[in-house]
Amino acid sequence: MHVDARIQQSVVANLSARPLPVRCGPFVVGLDPAIEHPGINYATPVPGAPISGADVTALVAAFRSYGRKPRLEYVVSSAPGLEELLLAAGFAVEERHEYLVCTPGSLAVPPAPDGYELREPATDADRAALVTAQHAAFGADTIAAEADVARVRRLQGNGGVAVMVVAPDGTCAGGGQAVPPHDGVSEVAGIAVRKPHRRRGVAGAMTAEITRRLFAGGGELAWLEASGEDSWRVYERVGYRPAGRRLYIALD
Repeated sequence: MHVDARIQQSVVANLSARPLPVRCGPFVVGLDPAIEHPGINYATPVPGAPISGADVTALVAAFRSYGRKPRLEYVVSSAPGLEELLLAAGFAVEERHEYLVCTPGSLAVPPAPDGYELREPATDADRAALVTAQHAAFGADTIAAEADVARVRRLQGNGGVAVMVVAPDGTCAGGGQAVPPHDGVSEVAGIAVRKPHRRRGVAGAMTAEITRRLFAGGGELAWLEASGEDSWRVYERVGYRPAGRRLYIALD
């Protein structure tokens, strides 16, 4: 199976494991009733399924019925013509990303920076610290809610990976995770480092450690997206290589 199809099928599986998965024609909508963020609640097409304008209309209605913003993320090649249908229905492109992939043979694991510890969160207090650090790194001055903690706990319980970075002063400097693998494929996401701890090799070490743990558990292919040139270089240094394109698109 082509890597694009494998990545897209892994997204379908990930959304199908949400607390409230909804199948809507050729789409799977992954919903979490406890979290309203559109980055958690979105849809993706089933690879190769034919899609019509009527299917898009039904998808929008499904999102509205659950009080969520209609939004999709998908590998572009998995649904030719879908973008045109969505634009005709009033959707607007949020972002276009090139995704990168890593295999056990390409992974390079650097040592953790001096004084920093990389470990899996073992308690709910750890999980809250991880998510709070992610929020801070992404510019949100909010602490983790119980729903956030439950999401990380569920991810770990289902075979995913979460890693937190403990700074020399004992605080959580950042964190990230990988979703439970599907057919050997998993997305690495949420890589975040608080500003005072950046440019020390923390992000690269954390990304590599998450990926290493994923492969140690039987994963075959890890993928992620870079938010800019700096993160792109970080991921390439630990063995990730560009492989395909994804689209983020939503209806206000």
